[in-house]
Amino acid sequence: MNILMVHQNFPGQYRELFRWLIAQRKHNLVFVTQRRDVSPVEGAEIVIYETHHKAAGDAYALSSYWENCAGNGYGAAQAFETLKRDGFRPDIILGHVGWGELTFVRQVWPDVPVIGLFEYFYLARGGMVGFDPEFPASDQAPFTMHARNAVNFANIQTVDLGYAPTRWQRDTFPESFHSKLYVCHDGIRTDVLTPDAGAAVGLGRLERPLTRADEVLTYVARNLEPARGFHIFMRALPEILDARPKARAVIVGGSGVSYGRASDKPGGYRAMMEREIGDRIDWNRVHFLGRVPYSSYLNIIRISRCHVYLTVPFVLSWSLLEAMSMGAAIVASDTAPVREVVDHGETGLLVDFFDPSALARQVTQVLADPDGHGELGRAARRHVVEHYDFHTRALPTHVERINDLVTSNARLAPG
Repeated sequence: MNILMVHQNFPGQYRELFRWLIAQRKHNLVFVTQRRDVSPVEGAEIVIYETHHKAAGDAYALSSYWENCAGNGYGAAQAFETLKRDGFRPDIILGHVGWGELTFVRQVWPDVPVIGLFEYFYLARGGMVGFDPEFPASDQAPFTMHARNAVNFANIQTVDLGYAPTRWQRDTFPESFHSKLYVCHDGIRTDVLTPDAGAAVGLGRLERPLTRADEVLTYVARNLEPARGFHIFMRALPEILDARPKARAVIVGGSGVSYGRASDKPGGYRAMMEREIGDRIDWNRVHFLGRVPYSSYLNIIRISRCHVYLTVPFVLSWSLLEAMSMGAAIVASDTAPVREVVDHGETGLLVDFFDPSALARQVTQVLADPDGHGELGRAARRHVVEHYDFHTRALPTHVERINDLVTSNARLAPG
């Protein structure tokens, strides 16, 4: 089968599907992306496209997002045209719609079936914007958020079929979209992401590696920011470390911003919280690791006695499902995306996002009684294996949907 995949940040949500398709060794696979630091991949052609246009710094706020996405779409379309001139015609096109890259694919291949990933419909209420009163939305937010959805509205007409990774994400879209959207997560490799009683993590300032025998509390996010509840976590830390004098907090994440507004305070959100907490905490037991290699991140979760996951109503992080797959005891925010995955008291523990003291009390209980909370981690793993495993859940669903759209002689073999 000839397969075209499109995602500005290769491989994005297609990581496992891309690997599986390559492993089959019988597909002509092309991946179009903006990302430049991609090493050659045996079994696939990686095509870098240039965005054709970027909005000026003073562009009209209601159209600047569309302007950038249209520039991506036309830049991607030029890459599609080159592929077409070189004789490539896909049997199926798979791509993320959020940055506009599929917007003009029909102008190049009008008859090729397209499946789009619909990750999020921008909401002025019920989503990330305006959720946390500490970071209030502007009066213009209802207009700018809805204007961003021009990309979603254009692309629901472009695709034959779309999907959203979770029911909550699907339900952020208007009902008029739902007949075209199926729900299927990208998939978690639960066969790889397993508990490991022998895991160890060395930290520069400690004489010996940390293991599961230590009292380790973990927090992971791409960036340390309010959208992932970093400020709430930090406000809970003094109470946690006071109650548990042997506990250590291991924190993974960059200092930038992935979602929402950047901090206007010196040093960003991390420095802001360090200043707020001041000397109320033993900083020798707080370990900021920045961004770490994936293998190091996995070992950090495997030694965790309690893993904290916080988020506003927004796209669910892979890290939550990965931590559950590795058997971590989870304490998470009682927010809509999390409730879809974590059943309070069964596969994790949920707390009010806005209550650092409640978070501290719950974490302290888990740290104090690892044996009593061990079943939470085991049940979490069983839940992810049953519902989110790549090979047994995600892959068969995606293969079935692809095969529904392609010609009979181009169908994928089941996993």
